[in-house]
Amino acid sequence: MQFISIARRRTESFTPEAFEPLLEPEAEKVRELYARGVVRAVWSREDVLGAVMLLEASSREALDAELATLPLSAAGMLEITVMPIKAYRGFGPRVVT
Repeated sequence: MQFISIARRRTESFTPEAFEPLLEPEAEKVRELYARGVVRAVWSREDVLGAVMLLEASSREALDAELATLPLSAAGMLEITVMPIKAYRGFGPRVVT
């Protein structure tokens, strides 16, 4: 199954100094998830501090377990919205009658 996640740092609850020691471990974990095929693509957000990811997992529960391993998520410093996605119907074969 594929998913899109939209995450933002909870800057209203944590100082920039609180985030700093976790940023490199966070990036390393994302690289690990990418190498394993869980993260398919990732973008930094321009509107707020955070990221958007295209993800793949066998189920929502499996994905939630993977996302929980992100250091910022584990520390409660991220707000993450996850949406399941499916193929766009307009790109499938057309039936002509």
